[in-house]
Amino acid sequence: MRIGLLSDSHGKTRRLRAALELLAIRGVEAVVHCGDIGCTKSLRLLESTGIPSWLVAGNMDCHLQHELEALSQGTSITYWYSTVEVPLGDDKYLVATHGDNEGLLDELIRGQRFPYVCHGHTHRARDERIGDVRVICPGAITGPRHPAVPTVAILDTTTDTLAFYDIAQPDHPIPV
Repeated sequence: MRIGLLSDSHGKTRRLRAALELLAIRGVEAVVHCGDIGCTKSLRLLESTGIPSWLVAGNMDCHLQHELEALSQGTSITYWYSTVEVPLGDDKYLVATHGDNEGLLDELIRGQRFPYVCHGHTHRARDERIGDVRVICPGAITGPRHPAVPTVAILDTTTDTLAFYDIAQPDHPIPV
């Protein structure tokens, strides 16, 4: 399965639109937003892609929690406050959390229950293996720290490959 990963769009719908277009062009079958979506307009934009999507709330989304929950009902978006699990088949799941709760993030990693643990919050791209878990942060759409460009990632769970893309220059993967 090809999964588009993104995080920390902070209500910047123009950048989110560019990120979602990049993911759609690259043929992702699912989208995971790791929090800090920032506004209900961004949720509607995510839903408009028609691609099944999973969204977890970020620390900057607490004022939107009930609206995000209500607006995601009956859509192609699975929303949850602290974690969302994306089915990969064969009783395996990717789990996403925002990452602001470091204890929860550590627990998900240490538990070794999920082959992929994805998070946002740090605004830093990450691809690290800890035991049997691959820990991924796609970077940030808004306010990126490393790399210093807005990024998304595409995970291919069939080949266990990951590529990061600068949403402003989507033609080639970038190293992180």
